[in-house]
Amino acid sequence: MTAGTGRVGRAAPVFAALGDPTRLELIARLSTTGPQPIVRLTERAGVSRQAITKHLQALEGAGLVKSTRDGRMRMWEIRRERLSDARRFLDAISDQWDSALERLRMAVERIDE
Repeated sequence: MTAGTGRVGRAAPVFAALGDPTRLELIARLSTTGPQPIVRLTERAGVSRQAITKHLQALEGAGLVKSTRDGRMRMWEIRRERLSDARRFLDAISDQWDSALERLRMAVERIDE
């Protein structure tokens, strides 16, 4: 499996969204607490509700979270399948590095013989 251009293009928005510390913290909180309303997500965030809303919209745009209505509240939850896609992408890159390092090790051992 290679990390081809098409896969890079699909993965890029995920990693761009996760590159922001506030967004990464929101993902971490949603991963441990489950679905939360924005009121709870704003607590101890150190930024305004409006800022959290913008961060959640960016995460939603990258496919990392989704929102649903629960009465008058909007609940935010993580989309684990999108994180799994990102993990598979990183695993493919890791496998490529492992393979390259193994080839290098074998070449060095042949030189030493």
